[in-house]
Amino acid sequence: MATALIILAAGMGTRMNSDLPKVLHEIAGAPMLVHALKAGAALEPARTVVVAGHGSDMVEKAAKAYDPDVMIALQSEQLGTAHAVAQARDALAGFDGDALMLYGDTPFIRPETLAAMTAARLTHDIVVLGFEAADPGRYGRLIMRGDQLDRIVEFKDASDQERAVTLCNSGVIVADCATLLDLVAAVGNENAAGEYYLTDIIGIARARGLSATVVRCDEVETLGVNSRAELSRAEALFQQNARAVAQEDGVTMTAPETVFFAHDTVIGRDTVIEPNVVFGPGVTVESGATIRAFSHLEGCHVARGGVIGPYARLRPGAELAEDVKIGNFVEIKNAQIAEGAKVNHLSYIGDATIGARSNIGAGTITCNYDGVFKHHTTIGQDTFIGSNTMLVAPVSVGDDAMTGSGSVVTKDVPAGALAVGRARQENKAGFATRLFEKLKARKAKGS
Repeated sequence: MATALIILAAGMGTRMNSDLPKVLHEIAGAPMLVHALKAGAALEPARTVVVAGHGSDMVEKAAKAYDPDVMIALQSEQLGTAHAVAQARDALAGFDGDALMLYGDTPFIRPETLAAMTAARLTHDIVVLGFEAADPGRYGRLIMRGDQLDRIVEFKDASDQERAVTLCNSGVIVADCATLLDLVAAVGNENAAGEYYLTDIIGIARARGLSATVVRCDEVETLGVNSRAELSRAEALFQQNARAVAQEDGVTMTAPETVFFAHDTVIGRDTVIEPNVVFGPGVTVESGATIRAFSHLEGCHVARGGVIGPYARLRPGAELAEDVKIGNFVEIKNAQIAEGAKVNHLSYIGDATIGARSNIGAGTITCNYDGVFKHHTTIGQDTFIGSNTMLVAPVSVGDDAMTGSGSVVTKDVPAGALAVGRARQENKAGFATRLFEKLKARKAKGS
């Protein structure tokens, strides 16, 4: 059966004390909204509708950056969760299938949990996601009768007996789309807040003879983020889980608590990650690589056997072939480094192509930016670039060529040639002694 995804993302998030919509605050390098979209995407939804409100332009931009086919429904007034779902009606017109409703500020629900909910829909009209809370607090309680969900009771309306129930409501629901929208339309706002609550649909459904049940998940999956403190806790939970998964997959981390992953980091088995390494979004590291301490990687690919760092930075577009070595205080940006090449220390390689087995000496810089445009540097294979070489792009250095240390290379270097581009040295006898004596005398006079 086809599934439509509805993600509620209209809230302001007052407790975040931010100009940014709450769902756009990031966990592991991605907005919380993207985490929700990723979880729902595992169901291969036929339609995805994000209900936006506060900062809707920013929310739409982030949603479509992840999936250009996402549809946006606007909730101009935030009048409750049932009212928010109702705003998706036009986007779901003509849809025949189930609708699954998620929250943009609840980033940790697993695809496996959502699959269990859709499976339960085969035998029930409505499925609600619940969890056993260690401290139920003010959560809504799920009141069961056998395997049937009888009703959802808000804490403030619950009796002492109902408050003793530890099975709590996450707010995540799946139902036939037409049924869900029909039930939402029947929800009233006769309550102290004057809002339309999605939880009311269970009572309405049961009164109409529809069945409802609960699928249970771990409490951590339902963690909602409403404050900066909760955002920090969510980040810590993500990292804790990501580190455990990496270790289970055969990755060695000597100090795992100091390694930080992004939401999409991919690390191959037998990779070694030393302390204080940060992975930004878009990183793939193949098997058998070594990422040394204090390195930062983002938007890059490291092939098998690569050695990165310590204190290295790989920026977006860095593509490293097998057995490449990038050493301390080296920055690589938008560059392709072929098999076995080395950039071992104190260099910047940007907008460049480096051939196989070439060696880039310390202090080398590809001067790629003229203040308006970026230009490319091409270095052939088996080439030796002397220390402190400035390669003023656009420029190319051929196979088996060399540059002399301290050279400024502004013209192409043919294959097999040696390029020396530096000023001629001149020694002035006794000049340094006389200059120092003059300066010291001036200093003694206090001038």
